[in-house]
Amino acid sequence: MAITAQEVNKLRQKTGAGMMDCKKALTEAEGDFEKAIDILRKKGQKVSASRADRETKEGVVVTSVSEDGKTGTILSLTCETDFVAKNDEFSAFANAILAEAVKADADSIEAVLALPYEGITIGEKITEMTGKIGEKIGVSHLEKITAEVVEPYIHSNGKLGVLVGLTNTQGADVSDAGKDVAMQIAAMNPVALDKDGVDSSVVEREIEVGKDQARQDGKPEAMLEKIAMGKLNKFYKENTLLSQSFVKDTSKTIAQYLDSVSKGLTVSSFKRVSIG
Repeated sequence: MAITAQEVNKLRQKTGAGMMDCKKALTEAEGDFEKAIDILRKKGQKVSASRADRETKEGVVVTSVSEDGKTGTILSLTCETDFVAKNDEFSAFANAILAEAVKADADSIEAVLALPYEGITIGEKITEMTGKIGEKIGVSHLEKITAEVVEPYIHSNGKLGVLVGLTNTQGADVSDAGKDVAMQIAAMNPVALDKDGVDSSVVEREIEVGKDQARQDGKPEAMLEKIAMGKLNKFYKENTLLSQSFVKDTSKTIAQYLDSVSKGLTVSSFKRVSIG
């Protein structure tokens, strides 16, 4: 099948592999993007481990935490250009939508869009704002968590936000620890809280890639499973929150850092929302 230059460039930007290697991988994968990434990895190409959101939209991420500090909500409002995203009216609209979502305890984007707002629904107001601004806008994420303590974090560019829920606080002030972990999540983008939270399809894929890499290196078939499991454990360490090295003190994992703040303190859940 014909592979377009745009598809090749997209794969190159995602993986960091060369243009010709990307074209060959896409051709071999018959245009399947994810399969092409696996082909590059299996052939030893240096593939980016980035799991950043693939959308290229602009916008803002906003958060809200209840007065008792136990429930957090995070919402993103997207648009087409950075110029609009940085507009005060756009940010104010995002926060107004969030406030209505929190007040109504909305649990889905569809529920948010149906909420009343200035005599019409939020969905209708978005349509109205689209006409006024001159570009498409929309609510792209709505997430909520509940925990003993919920700590929010918005990155300085306003395009990335995190909610982290802490448990076993023992009544201690853990706000600084929560902020540290939220910033860790923003920077390192873990795929899950711990290895038990990693989707089985991801585990199977990592094992397959690990085996094929070892096979390409000439390792005997009898050793492939053991080598792949070693690579899988490394994946867990680098990509699950509690096992990650704490960026402020790499001698500790996040789990160890939290335990040092208050015995038994840990993360019960987190949400990370990114635009772009």
